[in-house]
Amino acid sequence: MTDKIKSVIVDAQGFERTLTRLAHEIIERNRGTKDLALIGMQTRGVFLATRLAKQIEKIEGGDIPLGTLDVTLYRDDFRTRLKQPKVQVTDIPFDIYDINLVLVDDVLYTGRTVRAAMDALMDLNRPHRIQLAVLVDRGHREMPIRPDFVGKNVPTSINEEVRVRMQEIDGEDAVLLVEVSP
Repeated sequence: MTDKIKSVIVDAQGFERTLTRLAHEIIERNRGTKDLALIGMQTRGVFLATRLAKQIEKIEGGDIPLGTLDVTLYRDDFRTRLKQPKVQVTDIPFDIYDINLVLVDDVLYTGRTVRAAMDALMDLNRPHRIQLAVLVDRGHREMPIRPDFVGKNVPTSINEEVRVRMQEIDGEDAVLLVEVSP
């Protein structure tokens, strides 16, 4: 059986508008870009963070520190869920002590990945604040995690998934609602 695309939630044009809005919200909430850095979560969060950093730099000028974070080994389910975990690169080329970090991911679901990311960041140092920016919040939280910046809220059922497609990986920008076969 194959998964069925139920709808296109965001097209390429909407994708760009959403990132622009998120960039403005991040600047506004942080009162500019002083002591601000973005960290993208592997894999699509890295590309989203890169695009957001470029948007913020375009709006405010200056460089925004940008890092990438892999949380595979911090997940509470990596031994049971992942038979052979695929560990990716973590690269944070700046000190996170006492700065405002915006953690960027594509889809927020249970909150477990974000919890793992916060554990990983705290092992590196103590930021002043950790904020969360997600392209899509689909609900179904298992942890008390709430995003600070949301591109789109998409209520889903358990048999649905939100799939983010990005130019850098998939050749197109889109957010799809997909019905998953059992």
